[in-house]
Amino acid sequence: MIGAPSLRGLQAFEAAARSGSFVAAARELAVSPAAVSQLIRALEDQVGRRLFHRVNRRVVLTEAGAEILPQIATAFRDLRGVSRELVSGERRSSLVVSVPPSLAVDWLPQRLPAFVDAHGPVDISLRGEDDPVPFERETIDIRFSYGRFYEREHETEELATDAVHPVCSPACRVRHGPFGSPDDLLAAPLIHTDWGPSGASFPSWRNWFEAAAIAPGRRIQRGMTANSSKSALELAVAGLGVALGQGIFCARAIRAGTLVVAVPRPLALGQPYCLTVPEGSARRAVVTAFRRWLRAECLDLIEPPAPP
Repeated sequence: MIGAPSLRGLQAFEAAARSGSFVAAARELAVSPAAVSQLIRALEDQVGRRLFHRVNRRVVLTEAGAEILPQIATAFRDLRGVSRELVSGERRSSLVVSVPPSLAVDWLPQRLPAFVDAHGPVDISLRGEDDPVPFERETIDIRFSYGRFYEREHETEELATDAVHPVCSPACRVRHGPFGSPDDLLAAPLIHTDWGPSGASFPSWRNWFEAAAIAPGRRIQRGMTANSSKSALELAVAGLGVALGQGIFCARAIRAGTLVVAVPRPLALGQPYCLTVPEGSARRAVVTAFRRWLRAECLDLIEPPAPP
């Protein structure tokens, strides 16, 4: 009869899978790399499956290793949480949240105090990163993404499809408006967003005019250019022109009156916003609470802004 895998072997496996290196795992566990290799070899013999491929100085999970990692990573994370509680005497939840870089800069940090006030003390690790993200290696609890990247591997909930709206400051509308139709924007200073070669495919001003059955010609090339939605909207707030703002980023500014909709003609994005939660995290109460809260925050913002 095969006995249960050793706790030390499982610990070595989890550390090596998370770090991608026996050397890094050994440093974390305060043992030698040879000891880590021996523990994992014994674990592989015990379960009858190979868990790692050795590639140069790094290790890569096999299909069998990737299959068991989420449950083991969750178990050890919970154990570390319990250990912290025993030492500090305070019960705190932990949460690893992954979002696109554009949401990690100030969009989500500005909103997190509301979640902490409602939920109570929680240790949040906020990761701003592009897709695809390494769920198992980084023990990510919840990923907010633009597009359905993970629906084949993990439970993925489609939230809503956002849109871009032509927005500007009230002063800009007075100076260059009034804007009664899409044609009127051809004479206005435009603010473009350049996402770069690796960025997602968001609508451009050319797309917006063509959707309005207008051929903008070379005039579309004029104006300012920013490399993020946030920067483009800041230029618009400063009165420097009209930007295409996503509802999720500009809704609050419109409600506050620092931005107005120049022409009420939204253009839908090509992909929906999605929430992905790995199976090992779905059962955790703090993940359920954060998922519910983040869903409400997004749906509150992804709605047609009020016209001028």
